[in-house]
Amino acid sequence: MSPSFSLRDAPWIPVRLAGQSTRLGLRALFHRAHEIEDLEIPEPFDGAFSGRFDLFGGECGRPPTGWPEDLAEFAGAQVAACAGKKLLKKEKEGHTSVLLFLPAAAIDDLIAICQEYRQDLEPGLGKKTPGQTLPVDRISGILKRRTASISLFGCMLAEISDANVDGSTQVAHAFTPHASEPQRDYFTAVDDWLGEAETGSGHLSTAEFSTGVFYRFASVNISDLLKNLSGDHKATRTLVSSFADHFLMSLPQAKKNSTAPHTIPDLAYAAVRTSRPLSLAAAFEQPVGSDPKNGGYSGPSRQALGTYARNINRLTGNRQRTFHGHAGIDERAIDGLGDRHESFPSLIEAAVDAALPAEDGP
Repeated sequence: MSPSFSLRDAPWIPVRLAGQSTRLGLRALFHRAHEIEDLEIPEPFDGAFSGRFDLFGGECGRPPTGWPEDLAEFAGAQVAACAGKKLLKKEKEGHTSVLLFLPAAAIDDLIAICQEYRQDLEPGLGKKTPGQTLPVDRISGILKRRTASISLFGCMLAEISDANVDGSTQVAHAFTPHASEPQRDYFTAVDDWLGEAETGSGHLSTAEFSTGVFYRFASVNISDLLKNLSGDHKATRTLVSSFADHFLMSLPQAKKNSTAPHTIPDLAYAAVRTSRPLSLAAAFEQPVGSDPKNGGYSGPSRQALGTYARNINRLTGNRQRTFHGHAGIDERAIDGLGDRHESFPSLIEAAVDAALPAEDGP
């Protein structure tokens, strides 16, 4: 008979508690919810592996084919020990103490090095101080590799010199430009298998949500992104275009099954500047009121944004702004937001061409 595992009591959920990484069962998770700083469940970027190396010489803790488990675990520990002058610290659970952001192909490359140096690894198995048996320069080189996502959003790995990447993107919190009250949704869950004496629901509670017009802002430092991509002009254009498109069309996915938040922005404004970015969030320092004639906040919010943009650009003398334009559901241009474009793709294309003119040749 297989040994039982209690999801309720056995520690299996990775959390950050009092500055330390640990794991809790479901009972402890809810009991100590007020103490938990964050769940430590990695969310990989596209084309990248994000997580704690499990010290098994293979992805997600799986030893490579044909390796004894103890040797594979030792090989994984050696990857951490040979990461550089400072070895990657090991938690008692067996994984590294820090998250690693790597291209997905880097896992296979690390396994290949372990297989190449298997004869050097085997004598060190069981030794108290085996030293470094893998090539430090090759291991650290793999751990320093970058993906497009890492070049855009950055990463930090203090234990390996020169592994830190400063992100070239800044994203602000979204907020409503008008007053918004939380709505309460009362719901029940009915138990389909009730006893004869039971007549109530299996569960009842309330969930809070709110609706409104949201202002979102993001900026990309083109010079930093070009540097992170080693001057690859074409890749920078592609990445900026992709980020702009996803920023416009993506929405948070929490509670999506009960809220279906599949709206898109009805206005996008883009500006290219040769110095610092300029957020228009201050346009809503005073909450926007609803349209006195037709109701709703979208129209007054778009108008407030245009008015503030016009005034702030007048104040700065349009200094160091080489392009600005907008696209939205209004059939007429909004004063203060530059040229009107028919669609989001045409706005993005014009902004990218202004920031990074296409180079001649293939």
